[in-house]
Amino acid sequence: MTKRRARTRQRLLDASFEAFADEGFGRCTVEQICERAGFTRGAFYSNFTSLEELFLAMWEQRSRQLVREVTAVLEDRERADTSHPLTDVRHGVERVLRAVPLDEKWFRITFEFTAHALRNPALRRVVAAREETIITALLPVVEELLGRIGRTVTDPAALGHALVAVHDGTATQCLIEPDSDIAHRQRVDLFTHVALAYSTPRGDRS
Repeated sequence: MTKRRARTRQRLLDASFEAFADEGFGRCTVEQICERAGFTRGAFYSNFTSLEELFLAMWEQRSRQLVREVTAVLEDRERADTSHPLTDVRHGVERVLRAVPLDEKWFRITFEFTAHALRNPALRRVVAAREETIITALLPVVEELLGRIGRTVTDPAALGHALVAVHDGTATQCLIEPDSDIAHRQRVDLFTHVALAYSTPRGDRS
């Protein structure tokens, strides 16, 4: 891909993010995205075949960023003062959630796209496969983080799906009640409980 085409593609992705957030995925049109990006329909269709393909490209890009941000938590610990080690699961959860704050715009977009995909069996399968890819990419980081706390994951696949379920449910509550300390505390509590439920202290063979 040429640098010029990469820049065009990125401008379309940036414009679509704002358009989807403002208008809603189901109401947004190719024309609206092109107008925001300053391109013609031809520029759009030379990069994407549909709004669904554009969203999936956006999702993949943001998923890579998520993995980088979570990985950075581990790298930060490597550079941190060794006299303040990461010693418990809750501390680890708090660090990760601070590194990956909730994005209300992205949350609105993904929920609308999920509803759209549920009406399309082929697209539903694509979404399920993408979610599995994200979980697979994140699990080694989560396992490493728990390992540094002295815990071993007992069922990686179940842990990955449980973490996604907790994220989706608690994110909804936190965004509906952004000033609620209880909602945010319960989000940390639930992530911590799940991490503990699907891991054991290292060396524990029971």
